[in-house]
Amino acid sequence: MIDADARSNEDLSVSVSDDEVVIRATIDRPDRHNALNENVMSGLYDALEAADEGPARVVVVRGAEGTFCSGGDLTEMAQLVDAGPQAYRDQLSSISVLMRSMRETDALVVAAVEGYCLAGGMGVATAADIVVAADDATFGTPEKESGLFPMQAMAPIMRTVHEKKGLKLLFTGEKFDAATADELGLVSELVPAEAFDEELDDLVDTLANSSPTMISMGKEAYYHQQGMDFAESLAYLREMFALLVMSEDTEEGLNARLMDEEPDWRVR
Repeated sequence: MIDADARSNEDLSVSVSDDEVVIRATIDRPDRHNALNENVMSGLYDALEAADEGPARVVVVRGAEGTFCSGGDLTEMAQLVDAGPQAYRDQLSSISVLMRSMRETDALVVAAVEGYCLAGGMGVATAADIVVAADDATFGTPEKESGLFPMQAMAPIMRTVHEKKGLKLLFTGEKFDAATADELGLVSELVPAEAFDEELDDLVDTLANSSPTMISMGKEAYYHQQGMDFAESLAYLREMFALLVMSEDTEEGLNARLMDEEPDWRVR
């Protein structure tokens, strides 16, 4: 059983659905526009770890009070100036581990974006598998205003948007609306702000009502084949499909369809 209280901290709240298939992690630093700090990043990592240790199929990441995340906490970063480069490396390793874990966890990670989604926050959002955004959300990588560059956020962003479009965004630091983010391919689904929670819950319910084996193998296959050439990708995906067909979940799903029943997607 997932202990939500044990996974929460003063800057991140975690809740778990009754059947434990959905974990919701909410960045709770509204006074800092939900900026990333060590508590937030370690808490998100713990939530992803909990998903892999239990039956969770979906992890929802969002921000409290209508703001997703404004990026790294600049106040904390400024305090490291006198500590030297290694102190920055240690801090930055946390967001690297977090974004990598979002891609490597067996569960689908959904970023629920409202309000500002900026800098490292945009990196976290684009590291998610699916991004649901309110139509009044604001995106951008404004690090240049502080003489910085979105080095780590660039990894998921530039794997999502076209090269020339992405480079312009990174170097101009311009903020842009949710409709533009949708056009650029940064958003999976754009929904009216007034219906955000309802639309988000509908999507999460659809995703959660799926075979956990299908989710984990499908996600692994998608990201693994990205670096392959076409022929290599086809060969790899053929093998993954063969393994999936032999799974207990596929047996359950096929039998349920033949019997015109709902499949029982329990953890096997």
